[in-house]
Amino acid sequence: MATKPDDLYVALQDFVMRLMNLAESDGMDALVELDLSFSQARTLFLLAKWGEPTPIHKVAKALGLSDAAAGRNVDQLVKLDVVERRESGEDRRVKLVSLTPIGEKLSLQHIESKRTSIKAFAADLPEEQRDHLYRALTDILAGETLRRHTHQEKCP
Repeated sequence: MATKPDDLYVALQDFVMRLMNLAESDGMDALVELDLSFSQARTLFLLAKWGEPTPIHKVAKALGLSDAAAGRNVDQLVKLDVVERRESGEDRRVKLVSLTPIGEKLSLQHIESKRTSIKAFAADLPEEQRDHLYRALTDILAGETLRRHTHQEKCP
């Protein structure tokens, strides 16, 4: 009997959520040590993703925050020396924010801890399950389904 899409959805959602939770809990230690709020952590990771000095109002919009709330997050991150703020060379009224070397290191450590968790998961799988999962994933990645959805996400 063929697997129904809804049945696959339930199993896939459970799998992805468990894997993400495993990786996320391992990656949170450094953030907890700094006592970052969820909103501050989101700001940190957004700046890491963008990788360039960014106006605070753009950060606010991307995170669904007011400019004032984003500014308060940045203030705290500056105090922790993970973000730096400076005036735009083009418009002195615009404040640009970017990660400091400490912020970059923190972001990279967070990502690396997630990678380490996923590697440990892969190593812990019984060989037969690992082989089946590998074949299924490489077939999916070689196909067009994810490419089609990735393209749709980039459209305005």
